[in-house]
Amino acid sequence: MSDPIAPLVRWRLVLGEAADGALGGGCLDGDAQAMDAALGWLYDRDSELVGRDIASRQGGREASQLSVPDWIDHIHRLFPQETIERLEQDAVERFGVDEIVTRPDVLERIEPNESLLRAVLRTKHLMNPEVLAMARKLVAEVVRRLMESLAREVRQSFAGTRDRRRRSLYKIARNLAFRETLRENLHRWDPKKKRLYLEKPIFHARTRRHTERWQVILVVDQSGSMVSSVIHSAVTAACLWGLPGIKTHLVAFDTAVVDLTQDVTDPVELLMKVQLGGGTFIDQAMAYAAQLVEAPRRAIVVLITDFYEGGSPERLVREVASLTAQGTKVLGLAALDESAAPAYDRELAARLVKVGAHVGAMTPGELAGWIAEKVRG
Repeated sequence: MSDPIAPLVRWRLVLGEAADGALGGGCLDGDAQAMDAALGWLYDRDSELVGRDIASRQGGREASQLSVPDWIDHIHRLFPQETIERLEQDAVERFGVDEIVTRPDVLERIEPNESLLRAVLRTKHLMNPEVLAMARKLVAEVVRRLMESLAREVRQSFAGTRDRRRRSLYKIARNLAFRETLRENLHRWDPKKKRLYLEKPIFHARTRRHTERWQVILVVDQSGSMVSSVIHSAVTAACLWGLPGIKTHLVAFDTAVVDLTQDVTDPVELLMKVQLGGGTFIDQAMAYAAQLVEAPRRAIVVLITDFYEGGSPERLVREVASLTAQGTKVLGLAALDESAAPAYDRELAARLVKVGAHVGAMTPGELAGWIAEKVRG
């Protein structure tokens, strides 16, 4: 809808059909009616609204006649991109409209985004081979975007610190020695044009403090509530893989432990292998991670979970205490995604902190920075 929406129409779309009387009725026409139908098709499913007699479920209403492909077409024609993504997210995550990611005719039309990626991972076991192949393309596109964004942050985090005692021929912006450059080029100041012409920019070299090999072991809870963290863990592991001096492992767990390290270089394949759901035996996963540690004082174990332990909390605390006592750094993350909004068992997390772990919530970029800081000492 290209024309601005009048305030009265906007309020009517927000409040729904129940507001017709208060707003005088008859304020919707043309595209506004189609927008209302599309919104009603989705949000009239809200059981709370139905219970309060706010949502209309009358037979024959236009909204109820829309099919999933029709609805996708409508919202892509009527709404801006930001609204489309929110509607598709609510459809799959709030109202469980699985057809959005299990029908090929719909998958062809939707815009790849992380919300739909989460839906694919939850429903891929329902897909026939044709749909699964199309869903894999959606996964690949979302992962590609995430990789591009995070790879820059990882490179910056591990780029080393500037060494102001040495100059570099490697001319990149982050190495620019601003004050030294000004000092060397002051004689090229043009007072009439009020411009400084740089003939000789100066760049600092960068130095790395770490020369020894480090291990980074990502241990990821693959229960259904951790799906966003699973996605970002796979992408983070792929970005860390191959960094000089870093050996990366990726371990997923529920009631069993699966070492996914061999698939780290292909996060799409890795995500398609993840089995969301099941119990949560964190103690077993940490015991497995402890076996992977080669040099305790140059190892970092990153446990990504909501800390709701289905196994033995006492064993988990002992495993973490043993790791920290030998000099291994243990970081517990209650969330690893773009929002880093934690929801976790704070009591168990506090017990792990008491035995030497660090616990919090981070975005993938923040995690890369934290690892780089620990590696540099």
